[in-house]
Amino acid sequence: MPIRTRRWNDPAEPRDGLRVLICRYRPRGLPKADETWDEWRKQLGPSPELHADFYGKRGPPISWDRYRKRYLAEMARQGDSIGELADRVARGETITLLCSSACTDPERCHRALLRGLIETHIPRHAARSEPFIERHRSPVRKRRARVP
Repeated sequence: MPIRTRRWNDPAEPRDGLRVLICRYRPRGLPKADETWDEWRKQLGPSPELHADFYGKRGPPISWDRYRKRYLAEMARQGDSIGELADRVARGETITLLCSSACTDPERCHRALLRGLIETHIPRHAARSEPFIERHRSPVRKRRARVP
């Protein structure tokens, strides 16, 4: 499926398609002219509270498993945005989800979780976007039995 994941500071490639920044916070000190993304959907990033808990800003850092559960629970309220991205992918558009430059493990990042959510929405949305075509069965011809 045409969903890619990268960091926002990775050089853009022609096969990236629509580059979507999915961080709650915009990269600091980056002039707007130097933005490497086409859209910023901060609502698809972890909440400020979850971000702080994962990085240990309010006590010991939470585990990946706890982070994953909380992030997925937060994304349950973002069905419209996730569905819209799934519709784009279902139509054949490539989307690249961009995360923080500090995120070095793509499998332990919310971008991988979000990719999974988008992928699970694709079949449901793809089926809905296809036009309804009524199929008629051609009449079945019965063969006559041969008489010897």
